[in-house]
Amino acid sequence: MARQVFINLAVRDLSASQAFWTQLGFEFNPKFTDDKAACMILSDSGFVMLLAEPFFRSFTKREICDTTRATEAMHALSCPSREGVDAIGQQALAAGGRHAMDKQDHGFMYGWSFYDLDGHHWEVMWMDPRGMPS
Repeated sequence: MARQVFINLAVRDLSASQAFWTQLGFEFNPKFTDDKAACMILSDSGFVMLLAEPFFRSFTKREICDTTRATEAMHALSCPSREGVDAIGQQALAAGGRHAMDKQDHGFMYGWSFYDLDGHHWEVMWMDPRGMPS
């Protein structure tokens, strides 16, 4: 059985976060999107739930990570090409995201990273399996 993955992230301004990701070309499932949460579609089996902070708090007893000072995780998204990596990276910066790490080129793998509006660390990467070391 193939599993689905739902990454849940706390966001300070849900509508601003939706607008940011829409500018990067992502769509949202309206069945699971309201004024407390938005379901961003990555693929048929991958989703990111953007949860307004008060709603996010209802799912945990722990403090929410202060992403202005700490990295809670690095979320990597694949791209079909090097050009796709550059396009999403540039779109993220133009939409209000911030530069995280410089581009990295390992020949068979190429990536770039940014922080979204809430400081979540995102990597966009392309990998050529034919060039991977054995």
